[in-house]
Amino acid sequence: MIASVLGARGAARIVVPAGLPRQWLGKGGAAITVDDPPLSYADLDALEGVVTGCAIAIAETGTIVLDAGPDQGRRAISLLPDLHVCVVMAAQVVGSVPEALARLDPTRPQTWISGPSATSDIELQRVEGVHGPRTLDVVLVED
Repeated sequence: MIASVLGARGAARIVVPAGLPRQWLGKGGAAITVDDPPLSYADLDALEGVVTGCAIAIAETGTIVLDAGPDQGRRAISLLPDLHVCVVMAAQVVGSVPEALARLDPTRPQTWISGPSATSDIELQRVEGVHGPRTLDVVLVED
């Protein structure tokens, strides 16, 4: 499944965190680089995509939360490549933000992703996708 998503997006060179289960990637044509030892920011920026897991996903807001777990890696790998493919197991999906907060460890670093980043320029023209990947694909896997 992941290989087909990467192929459809034209991502031939991807990075994965060291703890990502290799079976998630399947057999595909993408060249896989493991972020161990950590790649430089320039090296990460040169790659076309990243595949990660998540800590939790929130149905009500469409949010995925990363907490630097072994299948997510450090924050930089999810922010620099243009494509982020996030694998969400069905058991990780909760209904609301309070449910997510109850299941998250507040001592871990968290990145909450709810949509493209956005800002406005001096003329108040909204610009999206300024920070982080330009494309996010979420793959929901039944347990």
